[in-house]
Amino acid sequence: MKISSKKSLKLVTHDGSFHSDDIFAAATLQIYLEKKGEAFEIIRTRDEEIIKNGDFVFDVGGIYDEKNNRFDHHQVGGAGKRENNIPYSSFGLVWQKFGIEIAGSGDTADFVEQKLVTPVDANDNGIDLFQGNFPDILAYTVQDVFAIFSPTALESLEKDEQFAKALVWAKEILRREIKKANDQTEIRKIIRDFYTKTKDKRLIVIDAPKVSRFEIWDALQYYPEPLFVVSGGDEDWYTVAMRKEKNSFGNRKDFPAPWAGLKMKKLRAITGVSDAVFCHNNLFLAVANSKEGAIKLAQIAVES
Repeated sequence: MKISSKKSLKLVTHDGSFHSDDIFAAATLQIYLEKKGEAFEIIRTRDEEIIKNGDFVFDVGGIYDEKNNRFDHHQVGGAGKRENNIPYSSFGLVWQKFGIEIAGSGDTADFVEQKLVTPVDANDNGIDLFQGNFPDILAYTVQDVFAIFSPTALESLEKDEQFAKALVWAKEILRREIKKANDQTEIRKIIRDFYTKTKDKRLIVIDAPKVSRFEIWDALQYYPEPLFVVSGGDEDWYTVAMRKEKNSFGNRKDFPAPWAGLKMKKLRAITGVSDAVFCHNNLFLAVANSKEGAIKLAQIAVES
């Protein structure tokens, strides 16, 4: 199989079945070489002579030698581990060398490493990152997304063609993660500036272009004081409870329990906030039509 962008540098990986690590490694190299204006072709093969003469070889070949662009991890002893003991796969090895140049900064590269690269490498090396709270239900991961491209035993789809389709998705996901990580660096500064200027840090009001609750949680999670944060836009303003932990849905403090699931008239009656719109059943989100209304909901929750 060959995926060509003119005829030039040879990016070689194994043929046959494919997984998220070799797909994302290929996507990383594509973005890197396109950024440099280099022409290339991706070759999927087990032919040792082709592997030997590849310009970039990943997830095949039995060699890790980053100076010579060899990025395999299947050899005896593997290709090293991170400080957290998660071994590298081909994606992680390629990202180690080219991540900063692709991402534009060390901070962005580290963000993508933690969010995307390390989980992919862990899965490829048989490390389970998820606690099975529900044994009969498995978490649907990025690995599962790319597994759907693999042909089933009842299909006659060409694996090389399916790899090419999956690669388009991986490249877009990686580009978007880099973009969002770079933007989040700036958004984090904006949110933390409001935090710094706020006297009573239990309630932070972000009077800026609307930010999402996920951006708020990211920016303020490691500050212990915030309980609720207000933000919004032209139509609605909301107040969100801060999470106890970064990857947990538990709140540092809930909205009052009687508010759970209430809307419009019922919520307005119980809160006294004339433009209250909605409170989530899980007591982490409340919405009003105005900034003043959202602040009032948050103030009631702080003092409750």
